[in-house]
Amino acid sequence: MRRKSALAAAATAALALVLSACGGGGGGTQQQPAQSASGGAAQPVADAALTQVYNPSTKKGGTLKAAHSGDWDSLDPADTYYGYSFNFGRLYWRTLTMYKPGPGPEGNTVIPDLAESLGEPSSDGKSWTYKIKQGVKFEDGTPITSKDVAYAVARSFDKETFPHGPSYLNELLAWPEDFKGVYKTPDADYSSAVETPDDQTIVFKLKKPFASMDYVVQMPMTAPVPKDKDTGAKYREKVVSSGPYKFESNEIGKRFALVRNDQWDPATDPNRPALPDRIEVQLNVNADDLDNQLISGDIHLDIPGTGLQPAALGKVLPDPALKARTDNPVIPRLWFVSVIPEAPPLDNVECRKAVLWAADRVANQTAYGGPVAGGDIATNVMPPPVVGQEKFDLYQTPENKGDVEKAKQALAACGHPDGFETTMTYRAERPREKALAEAMQQALAKVNIKLTLKGFPASSYFSDYAGNVEYQKKNKIGLAGHGWGSDWPDGYGFMQAIVDSRTIRDAGNYNLSVKSDKVDSLIDQASGELDATARGKLWVDVDKAVMEDASILPVVWAKALLLRGEGVTNVAYNEGQSMYDYILLGVE
Repeated sequence: MRRKSALAAAATAALALVLSACGGGGGGTQQQPAQSASGGAAQPVADAALTQVYNPSTKKGGTLKAAHSGDWDSLDPADTYYGYSFNFGRLYWRTLTMYKPGPGPEGNTVIPDLAESLGEPSSDGKSWTYKIKQGVKFEDGTPITSKDVAYAVARSFDKETFPHGPSYLNELLAWPEDFKGVYKTPDADYSSAVETPDDQTIVFKLKKPFASMDYVVQMPMTAPVPKDKDTGAKYREKVVSSGPYKFESNEIGKRFALVRNDQWDPATDPNRPALPDRIEVQLNVNADDLDNQLISGDIHLDIPGTGLQPAALGKVLPDPALKARTDNPVIPRLWFVSVIPEAPPLDNVECRKAVLWAADRVANQTAYGGPVAGGDIATNVMPPPVVGQEKFDLYQTPENKGDVEKAKQALAACGHPDGFETTMTYRAERPREKALAEAMQQALAKVNIKLTLKGFPASSYFSDYAGNVEYQKKNKIGLAGHGWGSDWPDGYGFMQAIVDSRTIRDAGNYNLSVKSDKVDSLIDQASGELDATARGKLWVDVDKAVMEDASILPVVWAKALLLRGEGVTNVAYNEGQSMYDYILLGVE
């Protein structure tokens, strides 16, 4: 468990100090980027935003223009699970805690947001208490109370209505056995899980001790929702703001715009400078066109935040002026392929191993942009930034280009010496995932494994297609390309949601393939271990068990080549968000 005193001290630092001290406390000596002779914007320097706030400013006003290569999974805080949404959503919602704004290692720490302080655990570690700040309001001026937070948590329980959202609180809290959510069981008493003894106090009651609650409650399930304004699945069309911005317009699938929320009180929120007057977001913009608009200055921000597409790299890397606008962080993210046991013959572990042996790791890395823009070839599940990670390789092949002989031996062992056919899915708006699918198709063809490739919309990829159990089985999906970033920087925060079979539901799954009793048992051991060193080693054991099961093919431990927008101020890569810190941004 993190030391309370250190995190509490971090919580009291005002954003003005973050900016004046080079952006939130990265490690080592930090210097401001060079200013122009006229005192204007900072001169571009590669990687400048990794350790400091680049082009710092306190200027308010202007319009921040952003674009997304797909559609949002959902703007509803109960129904979203993309990293970009967690990051951007903080402009219109507030949660009990949040990652500390700014660059450097301190960006991985949590500080209070709606709460007055970090949570107070009970002596047995089975309950956590938070106090809501005084003076916080919804956009209509109604005071935000603990009951609004508790209701938000309870509504997020319903994974049929909200298939995309995280399920941590569903699994951790002591919900009553007959609770089906606030719509199916509207009169249910759920105080056994979340209790509000008064309008300021909220108490989370757990099934068993859990040390990382402050990390869990920074997720959008604790963004308050007024019960009388809740419209269920339609709430995504008009979310009620608790943050510095509110929705002016929202054309689902096309665009939306945020404007200032005059009921937001900056005195209660030292972490959000709220610099732009207006924020405009275009949706479903072709990914390559989006990069071109970012390069030319027509937009300020690429919402997905995972880096330039391969087509843009040929323009940016050779051009010194453009390369100076880039940042190349190592991200606690894995791009990978789920190898799905429900699609015969992949129900046989040797057939799954054949896929891992046959895969051309170099071609897969190239699909994601190579070692600079894509990342390092991944040999196991947990990426290096996760605390306690160890690198190992159970499927080492010559020059990382696949081993045809070992793949054929595995095929013979599973009774398919002549190969087999299956389907691989990917997110259609993401050129790198399409390139990965094509690389896999070519590599597996060498051992007579024939892949049929199908692309689906990113916004519904997990709810309707690859992450939908019925669709997955009916359409015999054997492989699915996707990725995962750490929800917080330890083994549980990275691994549990993608390898614990008990998280699997009818739809909205992010664990598409790992269904192992051994893995589940090791997860229980690791999550209940109080000694940090022993806990870290148990998560490595989880990682090894997943790789032995051959139900995940790691592709790359991600790096991203991010491009800073023209005319954007306060640009900082935040380690907690694993992308630029969207709440800091302003425009010149």
